[in-house]
Amino acid sequence: MAVALQQRSLFTWPEWANVLGDEIMRAQAAGDPDTGATYYRHWLNALERIVADKGLTDSAALKRYRHAWEHAAARTPHGTPIALEPQDFSA
Repeated sequence: MAVALQQRSLFTWPEWANVLGDEIMRAQAAGDPDTGATYYRHWLNALERIVADKGLTDSAALKRYRHAWEHAAARTPHGTPIALEPQDFSA
């Protein structure tokens, strides 16, 4: 997703690197042990932050999709691709 958005010139790689680096530093300051196990969480936080900062979406939409993804993941058998469906967006 980050690569696709960068390729569409919605942000530059230096912008991305700054936001990701900041997210990693925030996590370390909050006690993240920096073992590599949480790297993709930092990546996701950075992606959500940069798209919100750029006005590409807002926190309400991010929360809606996060909830839908969690719902879809919970109903999807292990090893099967997760697909969002309309019912995943209901409360």
